[in-house]
Amino acid sequence: MQEAVSSQNDSLKDLLWSLPQPFVVLGSAVLVATAITTGWTDADQLTSIILLLPIPTLLLWERLTPRRGDWLLNWRDFLEDSLWVLATYMIWVPLYDEYYDTPISNAFDWLREASAFPVTIQAETTLGLLSMAFLAMLMTEFIYYWLHRIQHRYMFFWRMHATHHHITKMSAARADRTHPLEFMALSIGPAIILAFFQVSGDVISVFITLRLTTVYFNHCNLPLRSGLFGLIFTTAEWHALHHSLERDESDRNFGCALIIWDRVFGTFNGNPNVARVGNGTGEQLSLYMQLTMPFRSDETLKNL
Repeated sequence: MQEAVSSQNDSLKDLLWSLPQPFVVLGSAVLVATAITTGWTDADQLTSIILLLPIPTLLLWERLTPRRGDWLLNWRDFLEDSLWVLATYMIWVPLYDEYYDTPISNAFDWLREASAFPVTIQAETTLGLLSMAFLAMLMTEFIYYWLHRIQHRYMFFWRMHATHHHITKMSAARADRTHPLEFMALSIGPAIILAFFQVSGDVISVFITLRLTTVYFNHCNLPLRSGLFGLIFTTAEWHALHHSLERDESDRNFGCALIIWDRVFGTFNGNPNVARVGNGTGEQLSLYMQLTMPFRSDETLKNL
């Protein structure tokens, strides 16, 4: 009898912990889409607020109900994560938008015009915006999925990606612990798809909301469960396994925001438990080492 009650309690607990990520991710996208279509508030301001809130909110939540106590950040972790976040949005994103994304977008704009490609991704209704944003994410994730697999397969590309895998704790802000050179891989998918299909600014706003809120949740240290949401979207459970110290586990669940391509191409692993995260020796690296990893020899990288 006690075992049955305990099992029911565990099931209820799992159900409740499967709700926060889809509620916030999908709810945020709906809020932005309705703001665009109804004008109930300034959509640009709302999008900015929604994208600023996840990191501080999730960091506070992690202190209250962590998935793993040994993943709680110390002052050094917090300082380093803060530097990565600030560098991402104040330096790398603006630079890449101007000097990398824009030339790629211009090239695919030209290709679209030259080929008279008839399909565009635009919408005017709330449902249309949500549908088109998901379609754009599905296509960009397809490109990202294969680039991510290449990064894990070949040392030349791995050296740019390794910084992200040398985290020894999961936490929301660590979604932005990405080497600036890796932005070339992260940015090329959206740059191609958004330009070639002439994705409207409104759809892009919903797309960015869906993608970034998902990514922040995926790295958080909370006892979240995947539930039905995890059939299509990448979740904290699925992505923590991708950060496993064990190579056969880290070479699974490549999807950034969507897990569906892993399911299609056979790289999905549904194990909800990860013993240890990190890479190589599993030791925490200095900020200097993280930034210089792409310029290290293959032998050095293998021994880190």
